[in-house]
Amino acid sequence: MSRLIKASLAAAVAALCAGAPATAASNNLASQFPSRILAAHNAVRARAGVQPLVWDPALGNAAAAYATQLALTNSFHHSDRHARTGTGENLWMGTHGAFSYDSMVGAWSSEQRYFVAGVFPAVSRSGNWEDVGHYTQMVWPTTTRIGCAVASNAANDFLVCRYASAGNIDGRRVP
Repeated sequence: MSRLIKASLAAAVAALCAGAPATAASNNLASQFPSRILAAHNAVRARAGVQPLVWDPALGNAAAAYATQLALTNSFHHSDRHARTGTGENLWMGTHGAFSYDSMVGAWSSEQRYFVAGVFPAVSRSGNWEDVGHYTQMVWPTTTRIGCAVASNAANDFLVCRYASAGNIDGRRVP
């Protein structure tokens, strides 16, 4: 890894840890991030009739490391499943500074309009589970913990949420 990338990574992680605003909208303070993301998820879960999630700092730290990697490389793809065994992941990317935390999570929860209760992966009106995969991870009944982070570059904001235990498991019922 080049010295420049290492320095950029260290600066981004330091900004996240120091509470510097690493968010979309200027009115979203970094200190509000965990409670806002958790509340947004738990509102969706309450409507689905599943138990609320709790914040997991270790999942948040893992999400921060991956969000930083996405921002530094300006790439958008899921992390290697083998590197996060038993942990689910939702990703979001949008124009830097243009979206609130609620709208970021709202993009995932809006998939509910295509969702039909059933046995995964047969849970989408379209016949394609990927049309509801973010939503189903959000409401997965055996998921109990969440940790998320946002990292940014000049062009984009990247939201990464990690979930334990993972959802979207074939053959399991989704409420």
